[in-house]
Amino acid sequence: MPLRPDGLLTHELDPHDRGPQDACGVFGVQAPGEEVAKLTYFGLFALQHRGQESAGIAVSNDRRIMVFKDMGLVSQVFDEPTLNTLQGNCAVGHTRYSTTGASVWGNAQPTLAATAEGSLALCHNGNLTNTDELEELLAQRIGANKVPRKKKMDSSSDTMILSALLASYEDLTLEEAAIEVLPKLRGAFCLTFMDEQTLYAARDPQGIRPLAIGELPSGGIVIASETAALDIVGASFVRDVEPGELVIVSPDGTIASRRFAYAAPKHCLFEYVYLSRPDTVLTGRRVHNMRVKIGKLLAKECPADADLVIPTPESGIPAAIGFAAGSGIPYGLGLVRNAYVGRTFIQPSNAMRQMGIRMKLNPLPDVVRGKRIVVVDDTIVRGNTQRQVVAMLRNAGAKEVHVRISAPPVEWPCFYGIDFATREELIAPGMSMDEVCEAIGADSLGHISMEGLVKATHVPKENLCRACFDGEYPVGPQDLPLEDLRNATLRKKES
Repeated sequence: MPLRPDGLLTHELDPHDRGPQDACGVFGVQAPGEEVAKLTYFGLFALQHRGQESAGIAVSNDRRIMVFKDMGLVSQVFDEPTLNTLQGNCAVGHTRYSTTGASVWGNAQPTLAATAEGSLALCHNGNLTNTDELEELLAQRIGANKVPRKKKMDSSSDTMILSALLASYEDLTLEEAAIEVLPKLRGAFCLTFMDEQTLYAARDPQGIRPLAIGELPSGGIVIASETAALDIVGASFVRDVEPGELVIVSPDGTIASRRFAYAAPKHCLFEYVYLSRPDTVLTGRRVHNMRVKIGKLLAKECPADADLVIPTPESGIPAAIGFAAGSGIPYGLGLVRNAYVGRTFIQPSNAMRQMGIRMKLNPLPDVVRGKRIVVVDDTIVRGNTQRQVVAMLRNAGAKEVHVRISAPPVEWPCFYGIDFATREELIAPGMSMDEVCEAIGADSLGHISMEGLVKATHVPKENLCRACFDGEYPVGPQDLPLEDLRNATLRKKES
């Protein structure tokens, strides 16, 4: 793939190369007598890495549901006076990164819908792939002229369609409506939702995204996208929500379970590599420990003759620790990350793009000068970060820079909630390993094999969604055969 005159790759670029982003994080709590809004706030704070565009909390006091949401980080949206107004026994919360639907206030969650018995507040993590079919089903139920179609409604997210569909069953309870609707959904979905009294959670039959249940010391029940959020609020892990399961949490904390589909596990392999926090537990194992093992296997598969192993902070740290242990090469800190840099909407000029990456990362010349460096990162998606990191290390005096990646090349779009939606956004398709190595300016490049990565997860290969790496999609849009997904792209994100 050729370079432009300014040195950037010619595929579609993210000017900040933020790395892959997940759709969002969800949280729910049923805990009478507790400050559920503040518990939800801290839970969302722990899930901030899963979405930074908007945040929202809905709270029920058994009579009505109150919702507060806005654009921005959790700490920007909420303050203590706001949280003090959200009094109740049950709450759901959401932090969002948009993969379908515009990044606007109308698409912030939780969504709120009127039902025959009261109200419904809903939070969604993932991405539905059959929204057109769901729109038609909704039209059959309430009339085509009443359907809040994506091109007409304030919210263009798949979540709004789901909320409207659940609310359309006027002759059913919310639980019964969920049992009717959930089997009709395709794609990835982890849901926390509630009416005035009851908390619900559901997970798609493939279990693509994680969803965990915890218990507070008081006996209250917490449900969150990651176990790290349970830890933050002082809840002990009980179990995962099973793929194809609807969980019902009554006001007294009793948990009931209903099966709406047979489980066909296809856990997202990218969660193990990048998306989940290292202190989260996935499929019974700590993510940090799995990433260290990935690094050890990477050192065996892609050895390097070098003096120092350094990570790309923060996500590359566990694998770099493992690479150093597996190779016997000393581990060190050669790049410093500014922990306070969030997403910026300032578009830098081409001449200032190097400054953009330096806002996040800066080398330590005294550490890397004159050394042969192995820099370990989690993935190469668009390639711009790695290219600039290599250049920075060379400018800081590194003698050689060898890049090692703790995932196979990302070659296919994701339809389940990660924001690389077209092959044109990716560097790997159409390029050999040597060409990618040349494009990022490294002395050598190595990726862990699919076999090594799967081995480190301790999950059978057939139970993992590997689509972004090998193009094997576990579930597709209703009207699109799976074999055609390789040439498909998601609906373009609205501006």
